[in-house]
Amino acid sequence: MKRLMLLLACLALPVAAAEPAKATIDLDIGSPTVVIVKHSLAQRTSRLIRFYQAGEIGLGVDGFIYLRDGSKMSLAKRQIGEKLIDTENEERKALIQALADSNHRRDAEPEVWKLMRERWHQQWKSGWWLRDAEGKWSQKP
Repeated sequence: MKRLMLLLACLALPVAAAEPAKATIDLDIGSPTVVIVKHSLAQRTSRLIRFYQAGEIGLGVDGFIYLRDGSKMSLAKRQIGEKLIDTENEERKALIQALADSNHRRDAEPEVWKLMRERWHQQWKSGWWLRDAEGKWSQKP
């Protein structure tokens, strides 16, 4: 009888709703929007490389590109660099949104940002500049 009462008491307890397992984020998903944004980013990279190699532009810990040292740049070159940075950062935002949407996980934008920051950091070449959360610059070993 005690066992039956214990069983009935346990069955009467509210059951915690199990969270559905969240699908992993596919950063290499080939949806049309992602492909278009990645293509645009790849085309711009060839123009940004000279700025990276000269140490004039660097990668922030937040995943955005920043002007690091424009002191030796001509005004025209600085304007070109700033325009490239603005466009690059806007398209990085667009890529994150496109990846989240294409994975049917708009709620996962913070997770996508984290994964893409890690990927961008890994792709960063030795000697190129990185900016930490405090705004301090250092070269990638």
